[in-house]
Amino acid sequence: MNGELEALEAGLAAGLRILKVGGRMAVITFHSLEDRIVKQFFVEHQGRMESLPEGGAKWVGALPKMSILTRKPVVATDEECRGNPRARSAKLRVAERKEQE
Repeated sequence: MNGELEALEAGLAAGLRILKVGGRMAVITFHSLEDRIVKQFFVEHQGRMESLPEGGAKWVGALPKMSILTRKPVVATDEECRGNPRARSAKLRVAERKEQE
């Protein structure tokens, strides 16, 4: 690959910077390496709250926060693949930008 994966990572970061709170980022990938990058990016920004020994909790994850809307990627149906064979490798993932707390 000719820098495509690095360009994908840069594009995800740039897209998230301009995404407004409540805005949704939808990404279609056609290769497993691309899909892994998108999934990891979304998971990093989904983060989690972690309990502190002295009480309270802290945010663990990358900012800004996102909420993943597609638990598993959306894939083409058999009918869609018959009409467009290239769709068989497509995976759609969607996340929404959340407010910072």
